[in-house]
Amino acid sequence: MIAPALSDALGAWLAGQRALAGTAENTLKAYQTDVMGFLAFMTQYNGESQGLAPIARVTVRDMRAWMAHERGRGIGARSLARSLSAVKSFYRWLAEREGFEPTAVLSTRAPKFQRKLPRPLEVNAASAMIDTVELQANEPWVAARDAAVVTLLYGCGLRISEALGLTSVDVPLPEVLRIVGKGGKERIVPVIAEAREAVATYVRLCPYPVAQDQPIFRAVRGGILSPRAIQKVMEQARLQLGLPATATPHAMRHSFATHLLAAGGDLRAIQELLGHASLSTTQAYTAVDAAHLMSVYEKAHPKA
Repeated sequence: MIAPALSDALGAWLAGQRALAGTAENTLKAYQTDVMGFLAFMTQYNGESQGLAPIARVTVRDMRAWMAHERGRGIGARSLARSLSAVKSFYRWLAEREGFEPTAVLSTRAPKFQRKLPRPLEVNAASAMIDTVELQANEPWVAARDAAVVTLLYGCGLRISEALGLTSVDVPLPEVLRIVGKGGKERIVPVIAEAREAVATYVRLCPYPVAQDQPIFRAVRGGILSPRAIQKVMEQARLQLGLPATATPHAMRHSFATHLLAAGGDLRAIQELLGHASLSTTQAYTAVDAAHLMSVYEKAHPKA
């Protein structure tokens, strides 16, 4: 059982992450789950209620036992590294507040894992996806809706939640959009003419009036459109095009970044367009582009 004082401390830390760091709600829930899981293990492992005093005495051996337990129940290296990061962040905050030494926790090394590179579509495949998505619906306004959403993903590099979050305030789409992304981080995104036209066509055909400040993209029965609806229509389209299962809505965003980079786009500018907090996240696209260049080299070079 976790002592009330420790539970209160966890709540205060999460509140601080929300207010000061602008951490997204989904991320906060993941943090809470990760830290609570760690505390629950320590309770069982040490056989005592985990209040502030026992938590301050966690040793390197305790940390190794927790990590071994997590791996033993099938937690992957990537997920365990994320959990450890949350635990370290909480401990760093708690140690400053309570005045204890957190070295045993903070010195614990995260398991190594190979970062998955984005799987973008080829330029022609990305364009074909937009065209094919439009053919999946019988109703013209639904076809226009699906094409508009996917065009926003590829043409502007939006996350699907950001595209579906556009409201009546945003239409007609301006040449530049102010997007509030993960963690409340704002960014400025240029809107290409094709995206503006696609959204305008959808709005003109949509049979449902959009209330002020409400999302513009509507489901067939008039409710708010869910990400799953776009995922499903892209699944249908990729089967027709013979594309792999990695051709998802998020892959359109990856394609936006990779194709910009291949065309000579600046990495820092692409970071801003995507809304990545860290340049290291955006740098994954340089590896993708390098892999593509090596593939071309091996196919085309006479000595390859």
